[in-house]
Amino acid sequence: MRRISKLTRVAVGVASLALAATACGGTSSDNGDSGGSSKQDRGLAIAYDIGGKGDQSFNDAAFSGLQKAKKEFGYKTADVEPTEGETDADKEQRLASLARQGYNPVIGVGFAYGPAMKAVASKYPDTTFGIVDSVVEGDNVASLVFAEEQASYLAGVAAAKATKTKTVGFVGGVDIPLIHKFEAGYKQGVQDTDPKVKVISQYLTQTAEEGGFSSPDKGKAAAEGQIEKNADVIYQAAGLSGQGVIEAAAKAKVWAIGVDSDQYKQEALANYKDFILTSALKDVGGAVYALAKSVHDDKPLTGTQVFDLKVDGVGLSESNPKMNEVEGLQEAVAEAKEGIIDGSIKVKTE
Repeated sequence: MRRISKLTRVAVGVASLALAATACGGTSSDNGDSGGSSKQDRGLAIAYDIGGKGDQSFNDAAFSGLQKAKKEFGYKTADVEPTEGETDADKEQRLASLARQGYNPVIGVGFAYGPAMKAVASKYPDTTFGIVDSVVEGDNVASLVFAEEQASYLAGVAAAKATKTKTVGFVGGVDIPLIHKFEAGYKQGVQDTDPKVKVISQYLTQTAEEGGFSSPDKGKAAAEGQIEKNADVIYQAAGLSGQGVIEAAAKAKVWAIGVDSDQYKQEALANYKDFILTSALKDVGGAVYALAKSVHDDKPLTGTQVFDLKVDGVGLSESNPKMNEVEGLQEAVAEAKEGIIDGSIKVKTE
């Protein structure tokens, strides 16, 4: 297994592409046929998680990696939307369809693709599969996982420095182990920086099917509740629902902290960007591109690939110039980052 030494940061582009119907979800592709081209004619395909393209966060980060690979390698690509209430069988059909059409690699964006990928990958041994945020065993599977807790720790440091009320919030989309990592790192970063700061936590739903990652109204209501409890910095790890958190924070003129992509730069959030203090970055786009490049170079990555602070796989954005106005914030974040990388700070995952 090859270890990725460095990831290239990819600025997430927001694009609106025409969607055509395919089995189990819409797809956007530069090729209109359904499998007439040879395998060598096809390149990267990604299948989106809940919320789909346009979430200004997780899925859009994956799309940025696809865009970079398409531009650099000049091949065909496809990106496929999920459908509401879909089953693992639907996901299996989607991944198998992409593999049959000759796309390589085929990447499932999100842990929800785990069971489907386990079922499909062995049936297409000549195709490299990738899955984001989950570990799936297989000779032709690359599991692209991230140290979300490390970026969240840095977000917690920033929140503790920025708060004036000594109360900050966390909104998680779904109450699952993956999102617990975000909460754990954030809480630790806050408390290590200023033990007097209180953290209010809330999860929107118990399952993804209930809309925890895809309901901005739920995120907005949760943030409004935390603001009523005096929170003046709110960190969200809630996918599309996080847009509601950011909207509520901006309207109340308190800080929001974004997630996955640099949400300060997102066009759809431009009206609220002055109140997006920073974002906990997760370079999903870089991971998607790295897998695509490895296949293009005939050296496909397989096994578990971990993207952490050491390889710039996670981090904290610095786009909002108002960060510089918060006394001691930049210095505290830099010190914490150094401590995590050299091992003197051990970040919790739960």
